[in-house]
Amino acid sequence: MADVVDRPDSGEIASELPTKYLPGVPYRDLPEPHGLRKYLGASIIILATALGSGELILWPYITSQVGLALVWLAVVGITVQFFLNMEIERYTLVTGETAVTGFSRMWVGWSLVFVLGAILPNTIPGWASSGAELFSFIFGLGSGAAPIVATIFLVSIATAVTLSPVIYQVLEKIQAVLVIIVLIFITLAIFIATDLSAWGGVVTKAPGGLANIPTYWEELGALAILGAIAFAGAGGANNLCQSNYVRDKGMGMGIHIPNIVSPITGEEVAAPGLGYVPPDTEENRRRFRGWWKVANQEHLLTFWGIGALLLVSLCVLVFSTIGIRENIGEDLAFIEEWGAGLGEGIAPWFAQFFYIAGFVMLFSTNVGIVDYVGRITGDSLKVTVLRNSEFWSESKLYVTTVWILAIGGSILVWTGIEPIILLAMSATGGFFVMAIYSTLLNLLNRRHLPEFAKLSGYRSVVMIFVAAFYVLPSLYLAYLLITQGPSALGI
Repeated sequence: MADVVDRPDSGEIASELPTKYLPGVPYRDLPEPHGLRKYLGASIIILATALGSGELILWPYITSQVGLALVWLAVVGITVQFFLNMEIERYTLVTGETAVTGFSRMWVGWSLVFVLGAILPNTIPGWASSGAELFSFIFGLGSGAAPIVATIFLVSIATAVTLSPVIYQVLEKIQAVLVIIVLIFITLAIFIATDLSAWGGVVTKAPGGLANIPTYWEELGALAILGAIAFAGAGGANNLCQSNYVRDKGMGMGIHIPNIVSPITGEEVAAPGLGYVPPDTEENRRRFRGWWKVANQEHLLTFWGIGALLLVSLCVLVFSTIGIRENIGEDLAFIEEWGAGLGEGIAPWFAQFFYIAGFVMLFSTNVGIVDYVGRITGDSLKVTVLRNSEFWSESKLYVTTVWILAIGGSILVWTGIEPIILLAMSATGGFFVMAIYSTLLNLLNRRHLPEFAKLSGYRSVVMIFVAAFYVLPSLYLAYLLITQGPSALGI
């Protein structure tokens, strides 16, 4: 843990944070930051959650339809998310509160908006269905086994997080192992299953992809493209949970906030996760600069660096293996063909390795989704409507949400809707959520932080672009839905 300076409290309530809807918080000095090595892994859970959505499914699927012409857009998407996530981290580093708590300070209704924004898109069990199908590919179980396997996955994940004494610590270790397995596969695949011409195509085909976006939009549908952009990285309400992860990692003022623990095996804290504000002193200015530097380094390396490498590598790999297969269908047939192509071109064992790595990606995504929905729901409800409850701790709310998600997803997985459609629907719903909180972050971090920590400079310009990146397509998508109905999205 970072060194904490326990300056005696003057009892003065910080004037920077709004207090109309949530209680005021006292001033407190920032802790002293340590080096990058201590905080590596703060972004590993959000990275692992991203692996099975845009990286394995949506962007390789688009590549199997139109080639490498749109891969640049995936890199833009994950780069935009880097800056978005850092503003989420900024608020938490300075106050110890999550970004959702900050939004609730501006209007308490935002807590309900983001609870619904986390739960509703993820009751659609696209990742569980996809993981179950890949599991079936590995063991030759047939498509009829997929609902049973998906149900087992969801219930197992819910059981595991329920029984983990300190949930973040267990998840970080599990997700780190899963990411290592995926990186081993990708490293091997880059050298034996891709060629230089395909890598060059990522760059040389970008101008044509930019020029032909209207054509691709018509061919693939708004649902597929916007969903893929939203999940080039994490996506949806998932990014908001980066607040919880850096807090549980003990970064910045988050060191003072209790971790989520199992109500069964851990010691609960009933108090809500309200934070502090550092007074504007030279020492706090210096410490914030240190925290901001190490947080950016960690997220750039873990989330953006590894995430962009995996995303582009998988697109190049699918193009090198099966090329363009138009009208391949809306199920995971392209994954099966992809694996078969790797088996024929290299060796049968490599196809099995691909299916295993793919399953690991989707399993890590399922774990991350169940966790982040529980975290956002627990935190949002505990700091607002259940703030004074002695029974409903954040941990109990977390576990209850996890089980609702697992049971609800287990029921919906039997509907038989194809995984690609489920994923695209989840991702597009997430796009609207991102449009809302990217806008709110601009307001929160410009107005309600100490002067030395406010959003300013070039980051201020970047965040205006980030908000426009999500808001403008969301308005267009809403227009399509109103004027043309679901058919306009390719459903």
